[in-house]
Amino acid sequence: MNKLTQELNTYIINTKKIFNAISSFNPVSLKESFDFAYDMSFGKVGEHRDHRTGGSHKRKNGEIFINTFQGKLSEFSIYEIFKSHGIDIPKPDLEKYELGAWDTCDFDIKGVKLAVKSTKKFGQLLLLETKDWNNKGEYLPNKDSNHALYNYFILVRISPDGDSLMKMNKLLYSEQTDRANLENIILNEKWTYDSPGFIKHTELVQIINDGFIIPRGAMLNGKTEMDAENYYIQAGDMHDIKDLFKKK
Repeated sequence: MNKLTQELNTYIINTKKIFNAISSFNPVSLKESFDFAYDMSFGKVGEHRDHRTGGSHKRKNGEIFINTFQGKLSEFSIYEIFKSHGIDIPKPDLEKYELGAWDTCDFDIKGVKLAVKSTKKFGQLLLLETKDWNNKGEYLPNKDSNHALYNYFILVRISPDGDSLMKMNKLLYSEQTDRANLENIILNEKWTYDSPGFIKHTELVQIINDGFIIPRGAMLNGKTEMDAENYYIQAGDMHDIKDLFKKK
């Protein structure tokens, strides 16, 4: 594992993986992800937090929508990857939770728990808010359940850049929108994904105890200010996702 290069308050990525699309999303997955994200933001059927743990930036509905859409697409991508390897995996959870409630983990495959994290096409980091984890690598919101420990953390990258798409259409910082117009914008894009890889639970514990941290207020690559303190793993240090399916 490689730490980011630090220059004063700037942290620079030094171990990368180039985006290499695995596949595009089918229309059903796109529509189900859109409906879920809309209902959890503009539609107010369910509700996601408007800020990160330890962060202060309060997201508008447009930001919550595209973040949720990207996150649900990443789950569908893992669902398709595992199915293609003949593994029986449950379909991504589409239940709309109220604020303060959430699904316990992204996937539970016969007791093996997976956490799926998403980022943009050019993303090179798996980020985990430090306030959500203890030094045993347990997820604190689930501490009182049997879902506090994840066996694997998988990073998925989504293309195109949803934030830029929303911003271009003046929707990223909106609180209301016309559903049909938004659906037309989103579903007319060709959405693809790749996965830089995964880490194991033991490696999460390692990076926590070795202080792989980007502080709140630090500048990532000199241009992105961190809203919350995060543990990080660089894409170039992750195991190839194909290694998950190798016979032991």
